[in-house]
Amino acid sequence: MDRMPPVPEKDALPADPPRVNDYDLLAEAYTAENEDSLINAYYARPAILALAGDVAGRRILDAGCGSGPLFAALRDRGAIVTGFDSSTGMLEQARRRLGDGADLQVAALGRPLPFPDGAFDDVIAALVLHYLEDWGPALAELRRVLKPGGRLIASVDHPFAIHGIQRQAGRKTDYFATYNWTEDWIMGGQTVPMSFWNRPLHAMTDAFTAAGFRISVISEPHPVPEARELFPEQLAATPSFLCFLFFVLQAG
Repeated sequence: MDRMPPVPEKDALPADPPRVNDYDLLAEAYTAENEDSLINAYYARPAILALAGDVAGRRILDAGCGSGPLFAALRDRGAIVTGFDSSTGMLEQARRRLGDGADLQVAALGRPLPFPDGAFDDVIAALVLHYLEDWGPALAELRRVLKPGGRLIASVDHPFAIHGIQRQAGRKTDYFATYNWTEDWIMGGQTVPMSFWNRPLHAMTDAFTAAGFRISVISEPHPVPEARELFPEQLAATPSFLCFLFFVLQAG
């Protein structure tokens, strides 16, 4: 059979558009960019670890573990850690960081998780819930895998910060509404559209209590002190800022 002639370049099919929230595509660049960044390394991760406190011997689930920086920090503090993520690319980065012996699984927040009831003392859900429109199924599963009295330690985009960003961009958003917003992330020469859901504080607390959690702590922390020496220009103008909101919740 004769080969078909090549399609002229002008008639070539367009490339597939990038997938929304495609962490597989961003995995290597995202891991490198956020390893020592102000927001991640000197603000978000230290805040979670401070809220977790002494974790030696505790069974902890790192929900949406990404490339594993919190997993590593918790393990270094003596915790027995399991992690899951929906991105195989991010889990590959985590495996490089943590070694082949790390308990890492592919799973998606908001769907049934491959763990028995009451398997964990704590669940860490750092910067993952704001990808979901409906928190109900995700919180129900996280509650299920926690032992009675266990803790869910979570962080999300600060709703007032996102509201301000949207207003500065000329978008007439309603703080009291739950709405979707998007932006493009450019990392490692790749552009990926990212999609998030913003909701007011009362909608968050309502979702937590409806899922059977009691709110112990709501925190708006500062960067750690050494950040001022490492990022003097960034922090000179705004030494304090709203970025994420942190919660400690107790399973009833």
